[in-house]
Amino acid sequence: MKCIIFGGGGFIGSAIADRLLQEGHQLRIFERPRVMPYRIFSNYEHVEWITGDMLSAHDVSDAIHGMDVVYHLVSFTLPKSSNEDILYDVQTNLTATLHLLNAMIAHRVGKIIFISSGGTVYGNPEYIPIDEKHPTNPMVSYGIVKLTIEKYLLMFQKLHGIRSIIFRVSNPYGPRQRIETAQGAATIFLYRALHSLPIQIWGDGSVVRDYIYITDVADAFARVLGYEGTASVFNISAGIGISLNELIEKIEFTLGRPVKKEYLPARPFDVPVNILENRLAQEMLGWKPSVGLSEGLLRTMKWLQSQA
Repeated sequence: MKCIIFGGGGFIGSAIADRLLQEGHQLRIFERPRVMPYRIFSNYEHVEWITGDMLSAHDVSDAIHGMDVVYHLVSFTLPKSSNEDILYDVQTNLTATLHLLNAMIAHRVGKIIFISSGGTVYGNPEYIPIDEKHPTNPMVSYGIVKLTIEKYLLMFQKLHGIRSIIFRVSNPYGPRQRIETAQGAATIFLYRALHSLPIQIWGDGSVVRDYIYITDVADAFARVLGYEGTASVFNISAGIGISLNELIEKIEFTLGRPVKKEYLPARPFDVPVNILENRLAQEMLGWKPSVGLSEGLLRTMKWLQSQA
């Protein structure tokens, strides 16, 4: 199958690309200018690496020509900073998606797989674990815009027949995660511990999150290519809650030594608990997470050490 991955050179995108290449799919990877391929591709891997601007209707239209499936993984903002410039959050992420959907209509590309945010679209939980029917009340602009994009995808599906799959991913971690963005507690905590830097914790460490290893995320994005069911929205998660304090304990066990900790004032937009129910993805996609947190932390630690 011919797939284009917008954001295919990033942390999540590269893992999905590697998984799709293993299955023999033909890929076109769309990245920002000056972003270099994340690795050297072999001669038998069908990869076309292109660059452009997702805010350019021309660039997006040219990119999806001849493709069967679109993977939309691009975000111009981060959850923790999106409230600082809400107008930018809306103008970039929503505009880019609408360019993409209009281009899909023009080129008759029939399927899009979008990465939403299981950590932000639901807001404060009314019950745990959170399933796909849970109310959506985001507390940050990032989550509001992700949810808005979801609604447009479903509207275009109904009006134009573009099959839309939405994955609300919990908290992915693992190799190739960018430390400099300060996004992804498991990988960043490991990095700081390995470099003898204090781990910074917002609040008292009781905040609970659902951490999923990157290869399990990629597995879900690969499996959905053959999915023909009616459901469109899926939680992709480990389904297990771990507090920040418990995460640090696991990191200390992985490293075999204590780590430095620095507790900072709690942030108002951090919901206290976020654990996602993943039963629908298991039943409809035949998917389930296979890498536990202890094994995932060990793999991530080895990758971080190899980068040093």
